[in-house]
Amino acid sequence: MIRSMLLGALLLGTVVPASAQTIAIVRGTVAIGDGSEPIGNGTVVIRDGRVVAAGPQVSVPAGARVIDAAGKWVTPGIVAGFSRLGLSDVDAVDGATDTSSEGPFSAALDIAPAINPNGQPVAVNRANGVTRAIVAPSVGKSIFAGQGALIDTGADMDAVTRSRLFQFIELGETGSEQAGGSRPAAHVLLRNALREASELGRSLPISSSPTDGDQADPRQDPVVRNPNESRLNDARRSQDVLLTRFDAAALVPVVQGRQILMIHAERASDLLQVVALRREFPRLRLVIVGADEGWTVADRLAASGIPVIASALSDLPASFESVAATQSNVGRMRAAGVKVAIGTINDDDTRMSFRARHYAGNLVALGKLPGASGLTWGEALAMVTSRPAEAVGLGEDIGSLRAGRRGDVVIWSSDPLDNASAAEAVFIDGIEQPLTTRQTRLRQRYQDLSPGVLPQAYRQ
Repeated sequence: MIRSMLLGALLLGTVVPASAQTIAIVRGTVAIGDGSEPIGNGTVVIRDGRVVAAGPQVSVPAGARVIDAAGKWVTPGIVAGFSRLGLSDVDAVDGATDTSSEGPFSAALDIAPAINPNGQPVAVNRANGVTRAIVAPSVGKSIFAGQGALIDTGADMDAVTRSRLFQFIELGETGSEQAGGSRPAAHVLLRNALREASELGRSLPISSSPTDGDQADPRQDPVVRNPNESRLNDARRSQDVLLTRFDAAALVPVVQGRQILMIHAERASDLLQVVALRREFPRLRLVIVGADEGWTVADRLAASGIPVIASALSDLPASFESVAATQSNVGRMRAAGVKVAIGTINDDDTRMSFRARHYAGNLVALGKLPGASGLTWGEALAMVTSRPAEAVGLGEDIGSLRAGRRGDVVIWSSDPLDNASAAEAVFIDGIEQPLTTRQTRLRQRYQDLSPGVLPQAYRQ
């Protein structure tokens, strides 16, 4: 069995990671990822796949594998705040892309079965320090795209950390197109769907009080599981319903507060409509993605407590819903008390999630410009590590080097928010990962072009 696994890994050009062990990374510049500033000459200890301790004067356990990180930086792995990583290899090739569906279902769709851990974008992002990613589907024929997940980028076939973590929908310009051509159509479609789910939910037994760790699985809901109950509940539904039974069942956990509702909106007026949803559906656990004009209503967003996963590079109007775009958006929202993280929605989000750390570095530099609003270094790192994790209710599990968190750790050649830095070692759940990619293998293959070294196929 082990031999066949190794053979398969060689054929795929990957490396089978070793088992988790006790590891002590010493003498590095350690950044916890919780907003605090980096610590010189620090130590990080990982045991059984979890962080045991991180900081100065941390003891090295007997028998631990010791890694000397002198002159290096040590941080939690980058958490891609919004991505479609693992859903596409080549965007222009339909057979290589599973981001959206034109089929009969929308909210019931679950992207977890489509995640491809062997996809080249996963390997590239792993090699650039991304250890976890919040992955969402794209919309097809409805404002409802389906249910997203949290994945890891490890070199194995067990990528999904948390399936059906959230329901993703589009408002704004994209939502209005899917709903029939106008924002009013998108908003009424959303409210109608939530009301249908509420009506259906009242005929079903409600599970225990929702927590951040709850799993919302419509496939285990009585409306789907038991045919007799399904027919009974269908009879109880109104005759003017628009959703399929599976889609309505998928939204029941949303209206009951057991699954996050993640909404993409950019324009200030759309953001306020999202905030207002709670008046009608008070149990909703909302997360906003995008929010290019968020700074203009930052006080209202802060008061709502809704986390925002923002696009950090938006600095000019790219559409009519982003007329007030400014690169100071993240800094201004953060200063107003909004819970902000950085994501890459509609920004090569199937491949380039690793650029989030570069954007975070831009926001540190932005703070030095007169009249601009940037971030401190510690807060900028948190925007791409712990803040995305907190936005989806998983801050106690991933995103920082606090004790008890998963052992997702990266050793960098220099300041990780500097574009010139590179990941020199990546650990996921305490297991060191391969950093080879198709690109690095091609570089190694062709970096020596002396006569006689080219592959047989290229000889005259």
